[in-house]
Order: sequence, then C-alpha cells, then structure tokens
Amino acid sequence: MLFLKLMRSLVHVDDVVIFAYRAKDRPIDLFSTFNPEDHEIFVSLYQAGPYLLDPFYHAARAGKSGVYRMRELAPDRFFSSEYYRTYYVQTKLAEEVGFFVPGENDVTVVVSLMRRESSGYFSAAEFAVLADAAPFVAAYVAQAWKDLPRRFDALARGSKGAHSEEANGVDKVWRKLNLTDREAAIVELVLQGYSSESIGLTLAISTGTVKVHRRNVYRKLGISSQMQLMSVYLKGLEQ
Repeated sequence: MLFLKLMRSLVHVDDVVIFAYRAKDRPIDLFSTFNPEDHEIFVSLYQAGPYLLDPFYHAARAGKSGVYRMRELAPDRFFSSEYYRTYYVQTKLAEEVGFFVPGENDVTVVVSLMRRESSGYFSAAEFAVLADAAPFVAAYVAQAWKDLPRRFDALARGSKGAHSEEANGVDKVWRKLNLTDREAAIVELVLQGYSSESIGLTLAISTGTVKVHRRNVYRKLGISSQMQLMSVYLKGLEQ
C-alpha cells in the first residue's frame, strides 16, 4: 500500500488501522496491518463494543478534524479507567496518533498510527511532521473511500435497522438495566474515564449531583465498583 509506505517514510510506525465512524453505528474497518492475533484485539474485539468508550470514537462523532495524540483527547481519568484496564491495556501501545477526516453524511475516517511500548512516544518533531502531512492524508482518504455512507446504510439494512437508536446496543443496555437518561449519560462518562468533576462540567451539573447519581446506579445494579460496572456493561452488549 503506497499510503502506508509514505507514512513509514515520514516517521517510525509499528501498525496502522483505519476505521470509518458514523454516529453510534459499529465502525467499519477499512485497513489494518495487524497479524491475526492482534487483529482480534484491535479490530474484532474493538468492534464488539469497546469502541463506544474510545476517545477517538467520541472525537470522530464530535466532528474533529486534523491530527491528534490519544492523550490529547482522552478524559482526565482515562489511564485509570476500567476501559483502559479492561481493554486498552491489551493493545500494549505506547502511543496512538489519529488523523481525523470528516466526510459526507456524518461519516469520519480516522487513520491511526500506532507505536508499541518498545518504540516509545512520537517526539514533538515527529508529530510536527505528521501535522504537516494532514492535508495529504485528508486528500488520500477522500479519494480512496467515496462510498462510505452507502456502506453504512447497507450494513444497517443487513442488521435490521442497527442504525436506529432503538436498536443501538449501548442504549438497549441502559434500558434493560432500568437506568434513566441522566444516569446512563453519567455512567458512560465514568466508563470512558471522566472524573466526577469533569462529568459535572460536561453535563452542567454539580459534582455532588454526579456522585449521587453514581451511588444510585450502583445501588440499582447491586454493585460497588467501576470494575463491576464495566462487567455489567460488557455483558449487556453481548446479549
């Protein structure tokens, strides 16, 4: 792949994965360099549900454009979150940098460049090179994948309306657990790695109110920890 060769001529990259995102649809994997074992973690397992807690996924949904380090987009408690401990730590990445390329019909393509722990972080000089390459990456993505809205529509039809909110997996999880919309919004942010303070700022409510809602959710679900909350969440997505 010419594009991959070009990226690797600019900076050292261990792996590349390219996903297309649209709303709460399951992301479409467009390209990756993983061996079969890593593909299971980075693509198959990711698409099964963890993507819903991924900072890149939420940045794509927010319409971000340009190139960002994962840690720029991650919540304040990301590296101590259950998402990080349960899923992301399996990737054994030192750093992930993403090119965000918004397209038509709310579709955003994210080109992720990855470095394993043995390779270390991208330096400031390397990141500057990648930032300079962002217009080229955007042009390449626009040329290479022109039919993504139709592909998402076809997948939605094939899964009997998976694009609708009614059929969305994570929404069904919260409804089955009898959580209110406010409680669901708070626990999603908790699982993504937001502190109570950050959740309060995001939802324009007090930190005390956030903590009350968290206690109510834990009582409803009969749990006492974020680890148990993550377990309930993942089991719900599998059903």
